[in-house]
Amino acid sequence: MTDFIHAHSTRLYAIAAAALSLIAYYVDGLPTGLILALVAAVLGTGEAVQRAEDRKTSKALHQEPPVPTRL
Repeated sequence: MTDFIHAHSTRLYAIAAAALSLIAYYVDGLPTGLILALVAAVLGTGEAVQRAEDRKTSKALHQEPPVPTRL
């Protein structure tokens, strides 16, 4: 499960951000403080996701390119 989260962290983050936006819009009576705290948490998670993607990109840049195979 951890491998799945690392491989698809950006997609999972996008789903969580979209779900939070929809809940905040459609559910009446939510306290503003709760919404602001969740938004702050989502922004912090976005920073973590960005760093994970940067690590994957840096790792890929330091690898040898794959050798193309002929069919």
